[in-house]
Parts: sequence; C-alpha cells; structure tokens
Amino acid sequence: MAQGEFALVREILIKAIQRPSVIVSDHDVYAVLVDAAVQQRDTDGLREYAPALEEAITNMEHNLYLATAHRAWGVLHRLEGQYDQAKARLLKAVALFEGLDTHWQLGRTHFELGELAADREQPAEAKQHYARALTLFEEMGAMPDAKRARDALSSYPAEEVP
Repeated sequence: MAQGEFALVREILIKAIQRPSVIVSDHDVYAVLVDAAVQQRDTDGLREYAPALEEAITNMEHNLYLATAHRAWGVLHRLEGQYDQAKARLLKAVALFEGLDTHWQLGRTHFELGELAADREQPAEAKQHYARALTLFEEMGAMPDAKRARDALSSYPAEEVP
C-alpha cells in the first residue's frame, strides 16, 4: 500500500475511535491503527497506539491483539535502537502468533526479527528469519510479502561451499 492509503485509513480510524459503536470496539480500531503504524514505520503512531491497544485489551484474553501490540513495541524499540527490548517483544509476539496458528502474522513478525538482526549486523540470524517469513508467506500465497522477504534475503550473498 502506498503511504497515502495508510494516511487515509488512519484518518478514518481516528474519526471512528472518537464515536461510540456497537459494531467495532476501541481495541479493534487501535489494533488496525497500530498495524498501520508498523507498516509505515511511524514512530509517533507506534508511541500513541501501542500503549492504547495494550490498555484497551487489559483484562481480556485477546492473544491476537496482544501479539500485535508486542510486535508494534518491538518495531518501535528497533527503530529507536533499543535492540534488546525489541527482540524480547518480537519473541513474545512470535510465541503468541504460533499458539494461534496465524501464519501471515507470524511471517510478518519473523520479517521484523530479520530486520532487527540486519540492524544488529547478524546476517546468519537475519537470513534465518527472512527465510522463515518467506516460507510462511509462500505457503499461504501472500505474494507481495513473499517478494519483500525474498528481496531481503537476496541482499545477502549465498553461502560458499568449501
């Protein structure tokens, strides 16, 4: 999606959060807003909506949104150079997504772990996460995400065999 489309979705959702609804709860809107912020690498949006999502799901057993919040925090921490906190949050998201058997969400989170490993100059770990993301995306036919994972993998040279 283009940045303009994310901006339009964000604008509509911000208006929606200000109106009470019996169809959509606050936590649903915050989950979409935080996910859009992850896609855009919008640190301001992540700072605003990750805690709002966590607060909205307090006392709920909503593991999908909890995992989404962990991934958002992980991305924010990575963007701010807080790599240990980023990894801890992303690994929590992986564990929750695995328990839910949500392949696309799991693939997206492995991609973020690949980005984190790349930032930390850990090519073997980055390749491992990108490859896992690629497998998950290809299994479900998520071709745009598969291409992104394939492109990330192609930035690393193939291992030389002695």
